[in-house]
Amino acid sequence: MTCGVLSFLRLGYFRIGGLLVPMTFGMRVRLVLFAAVSLALAGCRHEPDQDPTDARLLELARDADGHVWYKGSDSFLPKSAGSGHTQALLRTRYNNVAGELLDANGQVLPDTVFADGSLIVKELWDDASTLSLYAILLKEPADPNADGNGWVWGYIQPDGTVLQPSSAQGAACRSCHSQEGNIDFSLMNKYFP
Repeated sequence: MTCGVLSFLRLGYFRIGGLLVPMTFGMRVRLVLFAAVSLALAGCRHEPDQDPTDARLLELARDADGHVWYKGSDSFLPKSAGSGHTQALLRTRYNNVAGELLDANGQVLPDTVFADGSLIVKELWDDASTLSLYAILLKEPADPNADGNGWVWGYIQPDGTVLQPSSAQGAACRSCHSQEGNIDFSLMNKYFP
């Protein structure tokens, strides 16, 4: 369409049905403005602003390469009685840094304090075919969204929808994750011994 508009502008005519109609200067200006605005709108997409930390957490959660599963298995576990999550199933995995603090059975070593760079991703599933949410813990004390213990908390759907921003510093999660029996805010050993 753009090429057709430009050729009509050069010739100074436009076509209505089979007739060529001469264009005035004002018509040319309006047509050029219309074409420019149409092209600008067609090429412009506004996506919601996302905190760079939340975007990074989502990227880390989606990439399971090199991760170790809790108890060495990617099998689904049923929601525990103590869970604040609504999803029926879960799986938990650890990046290579956090995975170094799992014992031979794939459980978190007692009295562990996870090292900086540790990543724990809890996948929350509605059923065996529907991944609903990532609950993410990243130990990165230098991040401006880290809590006082160095954890950056994420609660993000697979499509990128942020349900709890990292800037909230785990406000909706910490009360449960700090209960007795937690190991550096991890509860897998307590509820899935």
